[in-house]
This record gives sequence, C-alpha cells and structure tokens, in this order.
Amino acid sequence: MIVPKYSREIPQRFRLEAAECTDCGKIAFPPRRVCSKCSGKTFTPRNLSRQGKILSYTVIRVAAEPFELETPFAVGIIETPEGGRLTAQIVDCDFSELSIGTRVRLVLRKIQKEGHAGILQYGYKAVVER
Repeated sequence: MIVPKYSREIPQRFRLEAAECTDCGKIAFPPRRVCSKCSGKTFTPRNLSRQGKILSYTVIRVAAEPFELETPFAVGIIETPEGGRLTAQIVDCDFSELSIGTRVRLVLRKIQKEGHAGILQYGYKAVVER
C-alpha cells in the first residue's frame, strides 16, 4: 500500500478518533490495545473535540532536516476536554502568548512534503484562541 493512502486510512490521523476503555472510561489517544489505567482490553471509539489547552510546550530553534527552514517554532502537548492528549505544533502566534493552560483550537494543516515527489502530509496543528 502506498504511504499517502495508508496514512489517510488511519482514523486518528484526520478524525481525532480515540479509544475509551469500557471498564474504567480512560481516553487513549492514539488508541491502545491495553488500558494504561486498568489493563482492560475492550474499547469503544470516541471522537475528540477540536478544542484543548496547552499542558506543556517548548520552542524549537534547531530542528531536524525536514523542518530546519521553519525554525523557530513551538511544539506542545495539547489536552482535549475529554482527556485525550496529543503533540502538535503551535502556530499563528507570538511565543510570548504561550503559557501552560492557554486555550487552543486544533486545525488540519500541511505538516510536510514527503520525498522527491513532494507528496503532502497533513495533520493537526494548534492555534491559540483569542
């Protein structure tokens, strides 16, 4: 299977689909096979909201080769109201606006180009709510 088709078919990639443990209710994003809280193995799919808050963040000033032309940029751990957590680049803001607890909105954006063919890869980025 070609990489772009494969990445489009991963539910959590574009729909923010998490797994909720049927035993204890813990939300796992990305979905897991075993619950980290109660070791349960039965889950139901749950879509996460596009709202969240910053739990932690850092500013990258020296980046790996695919992202070196984009420096500096901020990356943070974002928690949704349901309890799902994901790592995302924080965009469209001054770094002085960032702090723990800042409200953000998750938006689908281009992440990078893949290979010499320039196949675009998309994912979620966080935009500070004003």
